[in-house]
Formats: sequence, structure tokens, C-alpha cells
Amino acid sequence: MNTLTAQRPTGAFVGASWAALFVGAVTYVTGLWNAQMALNEKGYYFTVLAFGLFAAVSLQKTVRDRLEAIPVTGIYYGLCWVALGLALLLLTVGLWNATLTGSEKGYYAMAFLLALFGAVAVQKNIRDIALFERLNPASSEADA
Repeated sequence: MNTLTAQRPTGAFVGASWAALFVGAVTYVTGLWNAQMALNEKGYYFTVLAFGLFAAVSLQKTVRDRLEAIPVTGIYYGLCWVALGLALLLLTVGLWNATLTGSEKGYYAMAFLLALFGAVAVQKNIRDIALFERLNPASSEADA
């Protein structure tokens, strides 16, 4: 028996989640913009960020779907894990072989991880708010 309960995330957590996503992504992209590397390298790192963000959100959605008894095929669930692992591996290999200083490598790694965390938290908040509003329609109307 699967009973759904919902709590609305606090405004502070919602704000912190969006801030983590934007600070991580903007910091990462700003670093790429100002980097002294070839355009194809910048494209590689930007693509890894976009791929990682998509993979993290997709994985969070499939995990949440399974928790809410929404059908998710095993192959898609597995592909989400593989995609997130590949994004992390591609960033790791790229930074390991890059001719950047250690502090620059750490900068990109931390901005990347912050953006991934933010994307997962934002997706979680969106789902929590939607579930809360679906289960508590009177509360949603009072907020409007």
C-alpha cells in the first residue's frame, strides 16, 4: 500500500536550490568564457555540463517516479545512471588530462558538482510542490 503524503518545501530551500543551480552553472560557464583554451575544449566542457545537468535531472525524475509508483522501464532507469556516470567520467578524464592548474581543475569540478546538486534539488522541489498542490487543493487556492 503506497500512501502519498506531501510537504511543501520551504521558500528558503527552494531559493537555495535555484541559487545553487545558477551559481554552479554560471560560475562554470564564466570560467569557460574566460579560460585560455581552444574553442573545441570549451565546447567539450560546456557539452559535459549540459549532458550532466540533463542526466542528473532525468535520474532524479526516474527515481521519484518509481517512489510514486509511476512506471519506469528498467532500461531507462539504468540508462539514467549510466548517463550520469558518463558525465562525471568525461569531466574527470577531461580535467585529469587538461593543461590547467590544480586550482582551475578544482574550480571546474566544484562548479560542476554544485550545478548538478542544484538541478536535482530544483527538480525535487518542483515535484514536491506539484504533489503538495495536487493533494491539498484548498491550500494552493489560499496561496493565490
